[in-house]
Amino acid sequence: MGKVDLSACPVCSKSDIVDELAFLDDLKCTIKSYQKNTLIIRQGDICDALYVLTLGSVKTEMITENGNILGIEIIKAPRPLAPAFVFSDNNRFPVNVTSLEEVEIMKIPKAEIMRLMMTNQNFMSSFMTHNANRTQFLTNRLQLLSIKTIKGKLAHFLLENSLEEGKPFEINRNQTGLADFFGVARPSLARSLSEMVQEGLIQINKKEYTVLKTKQLRELLV
Repeated sequence: MGKVDLSACPVCSKSDIVDELAFLDDLKCTIKSYQKNTLIIRQGDICDALYVLTLGSVKTEMITENGNILGIEIIKAPRPLAPAFVFSDNNRFPVNVTSLEEVEIMKIPKAEIMRLMMTNQNFMSSFMTHNANRTQFLTNRLQLLSIKTIKGKLAHFLLENSLEEGKPFEINRNQTGLADFFGVARPSLARSLSEMVQEGLIQINKKEYTVLKTKQLRELLV
């Protein structure tokens, strides 16, 4: 097992764990490794435990009713995977989870999560805060998906990631990854990006983007 930095994991960030090895020894959990490009969790699988990514990175994707693949996000360790669904009445994973490199997944039974919540208020607070933040993320994701045009989706995404107008920032996705994220065809996305560059709205240098005209980008959010 690789070294687990529990203090960096959102659901443990407030727990003040002094001895991580002792904490893990006391925890009834299992840890499993997966190779790159492995489908770890299928959309619809039962979520009967807390899955924590302790090493590596994964991508999450949703299969829509018409069979399209919608990229949701890239998750880097240490992070829990769909923690709120452990306590859902319909406790099934909403996405596919695929490894982007060699990864390790810690599986903590629901009963252990309940025990931690009863004995460690800081853990319970961290767990609830993280789930609330995830709700905000999903709300924002729905807002992005409700925008009808590709340029509008791009404008929303770029404005979210830009710190300030004229300051470059990096997007950790290539055009194929962005197309999956938006649920659109790659050629259509590439054309929209090219048009936005030609119109002087943005500047692109490989994975580095710069917002040049914030006001005009906001006008695309329809």
